[in-house]
Formats: sequence, C-alpha cells, structure tokens
Amino acid sequence: MASTPQLQDRPRVLVVGGGYVGLYVALKLQKKIANAGGIVTVVDPLPYMTYQPFLPEVAGGNIEARHAVVSHRQHLKQTELIQGRVLSIDHENRKAVVAPTDGGQNFEVPYFDVVLAAGAITRTFPIKGLADKGIGLKTIEEAVALRNSVLERIEAGSLMTDPAERARALTFVVVGGGFAGIECITEMEDLARAAVKNNPRVTQEEVRFVLVEAMGRIMPEVTAQQAEWVVEHLRSRGIEVLLNTSLDSAEGSLKLINLPDKTPAQEFESDTLVWTAGVQANPMVRSTDFPLEPRGRVRVLPDLRIAGDEGIVENAWAAGDIAAVPDLSGGGLPDGTCVPNAQHALRQAKRLAKNLWASRWDKELKDYKHKNLGAVAGFGEWKGVANINLLGRIGLKGPLAWLAHRGYHGLAMPTFERKIRVITGWFWQLFLGRDTTQLMDLDNPRGAFVAAATPAPKPAAAPEAGKPAAAPAKEPVKVDAK
Repeated sequence: MASTPQLQDRPRVLVVGGGYVGLYVALKLQKKIANAGGIVTVVDPLPYMTYQPFLPEVAGGNIEARHAVVSHRQHLKQTELIQGRVLSIDHENRKAVVAPTDGGQNFEVPYFDVVLAAGAITRTFPIKGLADKGIGLKTIEEAVALRNSVLERIEAGSLMTDPAERARALTFVVVGGGFAGIECITEMEDLARAAVKNNPRVTQEEVRFVLVEAMGRIMPEVTAQQAEWVVEHLRSRGIEVLLNTSLDSAEGSLKLINLPDKTPAQEFESDTLVWTAGVQANPMVRSTDFPLEPRGRVRVLPDLRIAGDEGIVENAWAAGDIAAVPDLSGGGLPDGTCVPNAQHALRQAKRLAKNLWASRWDKELKDYKHKNLGAVAGFGEWKGVANINLLGRIGLKGPLAWLAHRGYHGLAMPTFERKIRVITGWFWQLFLGRDTTQLMDLDNPRGAFVAAATPAPKPAAAPEAGKPAAAPAKEPVKVDAK
C-alpha cells in the first residue's frame, strides 16, 4: 500500500461522493469542522457536482452545460478535495482505500466520521447490444454528447439518399417513461424541431421519436389523469408512446416485445438509443462493512445514522440515493423509504450535517421528515406538467407547469452563483431562441492539429515526355528454404 499523498493530519470527516448530499454536507460543515481543529474531506472522481434535473435541458440546448454543474474547488474552499474513487471502507479500523483518477497508486485515508453520499448509477439489464449502442442520461457528458448526436444525425440524415439509412439516422428512441425519460424525449423533440426548421433538406414528418415504457403508465409521480394527459400531449407532437413494451435486443436493429406475454411488437433501426429506465445504489457500498438492505442501499435510521441488526454504527452516516432513508411523512416507496430524488437528497444533506455536528456535542439528533412538495416536469419551451402539494394538491399543465418547473429548479440549483448563470441564460433565451449549434469532434479534439502537424506524403514525380510512367515496385517473393 502506497503512502498517503499530502493529506492533512487532522481528525477527518470523510465524505464519499460529491453530488447533492456530499456537496451540501461539506458546505454546511467545512467551516465548523475546521474551526474545531478537524477537516472535511470529499472524495469524488469528478471535480464538480451535477444538478441532474437539468440534464434534459442540457441535452435539448436550453442550458449551457457548465451552468448545470457546481465546481468543488470554487465553492468548497475549506474542504480537502480528492479526485478519486473509494474502493473499499474498513469502518472497524476507520480507513478507506482510494484510487486516484490519474491512474496513480491506491492509498489509504484515515477518518473519524464517514458520510456515504455516493448516490446512484444507471440500472441496466442484460440486453444484447445495449452496451454498444445505448447512452444514459446521468452525467453532464452524456447530456452534451446526446445534444450533439441529435444535431449531427439530423444533418447527416438530410444528405442521405438511401431511404433505410435516412430513416435510421432520423429515428430517436428513449427507453424509460419516468421523469427523466419524458423530459429527455420532449427536449430532444423540441431541439430536433428547431434544427429541422433551419434545414430545407429534411422535413419534420421524417423525424421519428419513440418512447418505450415497460409499465402500463408513465410518470408514477403524477396522478393517473395527468399521466394520461402527458401521453396525449406526446402523441400530439408526433412522439410514439409504446406502453407495456420492452426492449428485447439492440443488436443490429431494435427489437421490441409486448409485455407480459413477450410477443414481438416492433423491429426497426435507429442510431440513437437513450436508456433512462431506472437507477440503482452505487455498488461501492458492497465493498464496505456496513449493513445493506435487499435493494443494495445502506440501512439508516430516520436521523441518518447507519444502523443494522446489531445496533447503531458509530460515526457513520448516509443519505441520498445510496441510503434507505425511512419516509416518516407516510409517502415514499412501497417499502416505506424515501423516493430517490433531488428534493429528498438536498434536504437530507442539510439534516445530516446538523445531526453530525450535534453528535459532536452530545446534543439531541432530529429525525429527517419531509413531506414531498410535489413534482414538476418541463417538456420543452412553455410545455410541462406539475403536481404541487402546498395547501392541497394542485395539478398544473402547459405554460403554468413549465413556469413552476423553472421556478422550482432555478431556486433549487445549488449556490447563488450558479442560480444566476442558469436564470440569466433562460432570460436571454426567451429573446434569442434555442441554440442549435453542433459542436464537432469533442471525442477527438486533437484531430485537426494532428492532421496539420503530420507531414503530407510527397507526390509521385511526373514522367518525362515520351516515357511511360515507372511501374510500382513489386514486393519480393518469399521462398521457403528447404
């Protein structure tokens, strides 16, 4: 085991993950812990927190990608930051093993308190071809790539003369009818519609959008009546909504099946396959000695301390998607835990920070209890649906729901600086319109320079007048020695 590289020798609060929970725990504790002689350490492979509710708008070109992330270095001035992955945790000995993202040697990080905040990853199924053809919508990089891919496929498809190739390029498929899937496909459709208006070689009727959902309804967070309205709204925009349908294979063409009898439904080709069909707790928790529940999440008490059958695990905390937090409001998942969304994660982080600090002074810890305020979703400009729980349940759709969506998420975006960037961007877009500029070669940024710096081959000398051109040199014939 390599020696620990330049870590501060102070009692440490180790925060595993720099997303919603990790960022807010560090923000709330860094000054207090530092003044008490300790240090807050955040370990995350990325140097920023991603506000995931904005990813569909990034994919649709409504938000600048950098504005949907929050820099750790810029906002966690009194926090020790380590860019790496926690491979394992030995809580009995208060040590975590970290692998740096630069490929260096693994090292140990000692700690006094640990906060598990590693969030969730995309949940997939063993579907042939999915790993090769699909893309998720959990990271800012995926959102940017998806935006550029939609624009590139429309531009490329407009030049194609083969009907099959053209149809494949202009067909976009999203699997998953939750909030992420619905917001993703509607933002993509809005983006495509704007791009088609600027391209006379392609018509809107040629562009095909398909939503695939295994359940009999979409968006379980809203009422059944609202969900039916959303389906009607999607179909009015030309989006095909296939309920009780599953992706059976993505190898070659996309093969869809009807559920539950698993009979063939449709088969067609598409260059763009987006997977938004669920999430799962970060599997790093399996490399710890903490108690887990059947879904792979860390078991916690309502006060966010980790606890198992043998009682409370001292100096260990967890919140967010990685934790099975009891929902004391009476709502939540069927197993009685909180829904894994940003609304709960942000509030759990603030309660966790207060309880961790109170535990240092043997003060009373308070349970996390938050009644869901509802759900808001945007479907592109001036379109959306909302279910707001304030003085009773208020259902909204259309422009009012879209305004509620932007208002809520504009305020929920972490840090004042990022709020201003996002909101001012929205303001100017009302006058300037959606940006449909495609950024090229992001996966090969050195391509142009390499081509310019590589010496061009010398042209062959022209033959003299009256003389035939020299025949190309023949490869020597190889003869086996006998």
